[in-house]
Amino acid sequence: MQLRIKNLRPIPSSKLFALLFLTGILSLHSQVVIDSTNVIKDEIKEEVKDTVKPFKRFKAEGVSAVIGEYVVLDSDIDKSYLELQQQGISIEDVTRCQLLGKLMEDKLYAHHAKVDSLFVSDAEITSRIEQQLQYIIGEFGGDEKKVAEFYKKESIEDLRQELFTTNKTLMLASEMQRKVVEDVEVTPEEVREFFFSIPEDDRPYFSAEVEVAQIVVEPEITEDAKRDVIDRLREFRTDIVENGSSFATKAVLYSKDATAAKGGLITGIRKDSPYAKEFKDMAFSLLEGEVSEPFETEFGYHILKVDKVRGREIDVRHIILFPEVSQATIDKARTKMDSVRAEIIMGNITFADAARRFSDEKETRNNGGQLVNPVSLDTRFDLTKMDPTLSAQVYNLEEGEVTKVYTDRDYTGKSKFKILTVTNKYEEHPSDFSKDYEKIKDLALKEKQIRAIEKWQNKKIKETYVNVNNDYYDCEFSSDWIQSN
Repeated sequence: MQLRIKNLRPIPSSKLFALLFLTGILSLHSQVVIDSTNVIKDEIKEEVKDTVKPFKRFKAEGVSAVIGEYVVLDSDIDKSYLELQQQGISIEDVTRCQLLGKLMEDKLYAHHAKVDSLFVSDAEITSRIEQQLQYIIGEFGGDEKKVAEFYKKESIEDLRQELFTTNKTLMLASEMQRKVVEDVEVTPEEVREFFFSIPEDDRPYFSAEVEVAQIVVEPEITEDAKRDVIDRLREFRTDIVENGSSFATKAVLYSKDATAAKGGLITGIRKDSPYAKEFKDMAFSLLEGEVSEPFETEFGYHILKVDKVRGREIDVRHIILFPEVSQATIDKARTKMDSVRAEIIMGNITFADAARRFSDEKETRNNGGQLVNPVSLDTRFDLTKMDPTLSAQVYNLEEGEVTKVYTDRDYTGKSKFKILTVTNKYEEHPSDFSKDYEKIKDLALKEKQIRAIEKWQNKKIKETYVNVNNDYYDCEFSSDWIQSN
């Protein structure tokens, strides 16, 4: 939902910035400040505040703030600017104060998420990281070395570990924020009051939106193909274990992922590292020099060797293979997709029923192929903010029209076929209380959630160990991070 708002009365500019990021420690009552030498001083009573605004002063370790057990570095603020740019968000009017405030909020949430024993699974974090890495590596033409250099890391594994830590903090923060607002509700009267208190000329416009459904048909991976991969990996293992062949050489020659160039080497794996559970379980079950039997993860089939054990960390090498998909099964899947599309166009079956009967995409088929917007979590997609590939495929479609058959490829190179349709279109229009009630209700709810969050933040800030570098004394934070001493 894209808004064009001249002046949305209930939300001051500082709160609008908070709204942009909404979706998304032990108790100490005195606050302290880190001075420019990074020395923590309890109960500072200096009368003169630091007024340095350009942030050019040297700060040991680059520490901007400490929130409970978390530290915010100057480099974290720099990375936030980079992330906004990568998301296509203008940073022209975004200040370091605003970004520091957002980072401190994230740390506050994450800290209290741990205090309240909230949980996010490593598997969920790993899944998000792999999506992020695939996108980033793709932007660099598949060159992992360039990616590591760009992010000033020794290797892609170092970047993966940093992404794991960052994502875990953000996901814990999200869980804590969700808990804070989970009981916040708005009544119909509150929605009405919210909407009609906005001057008519200042009420939001809602941009063009679509609802999209898709049907996906994947070539079948036969049991014979799976068995062939496992047998081949067993042959590799036998040659390595019994004949002394080099694991690294076989990885270079045969492994199907980016580690092949390094002989399948992955260094510094810990039990909390962002890898598939099956992979870590196997790695930590082996002795140094031992080679595993073939095993499966969601990414493919592996054998693994422990190269070196270093305390709680291990270095491993692995070979990954994917079951081969024959041209015959690819052709069969394409024929099936063409046939399903023809039946829909001839009116012999509805798109939704065809999705339920024939789609191989588990996430959407039971809902008639309907896609869910990962940002708003509803079925509407803002045409100006859609994934560019998806937007190009449906932009000119009329309601009920079916696309041609598209071919997608996953990270293994396996083809799959899909068709899409637009189930509903909504043109850009000024907000109408009756027609857009649900969207207006969502805006009213978000404003009320912001108020609840501000109340929670200001309460927890007083109960949490907080240190803010005096270079940021003049920042106008939306929450009371710097109290008078």
